Amino acid sequence: MKKKSDKEKDLESLKNEFGKVRHIFVAGYEKITVQQDFELRKTIRGAGGNYKVIKNNLAEKASQGTPAESLMQNLAGMTSLAYTYSDPVALAKALTTYAKGNPAFSFKAGMVEGRVIDVRSIQDLATMPSREQILAKVLFLIQASSQRLVTALSGVGRNLAVVVDQGVKENKFSQ
Repeated sequence: MKKKSDKEKDLESLKNEFGKVRHIFVAGYEKITVQQDFELRKTIRGAGGNYKVIKNNLAEKASQGTPAESLMQNLAGMTSLAYTYSDPVALAKALTTYAKGNPAFSFKAGMVEGRVIDVRSIQDLATMPSREQILAKVLFLIQASSQRLVTALSGVGRNLAVVVDQGVKENKFSQ
């Protein structure tokens, strides 16, 4: 049994986490084995996230006055949190992939960019391209535009040179 001072430290630590983090996924993990839990934690770490099993009343108390307050209201059953400070899409993809292989793991709700989202939105988020893929597409589009501009500009000069060269060959220019 934990001492009251340890419980207060846990509450304060969780409150600090809720104050900083902007991307949280709340899940249920009933009837999950130790091996499945190990794989889940490994998957979440690989996606750049953190994972905690929490008590519902502790989460509700710790979330008061934070953006996660509405997310942590009325939790029931065994609850765990997966959260990240960086890319919510990568974490959502990892969790969704894990949930497909392990039906004992289920989503309850989530919070992305400070907004509470439902289970369907989490699945939609998991189908989005990752941040790296989006940046690659944007860079491609920027580079493609500049390549087209350079090609068009060099084409004008090239065409002029061809016309002048043909005129010289056909002696159409007087000297």
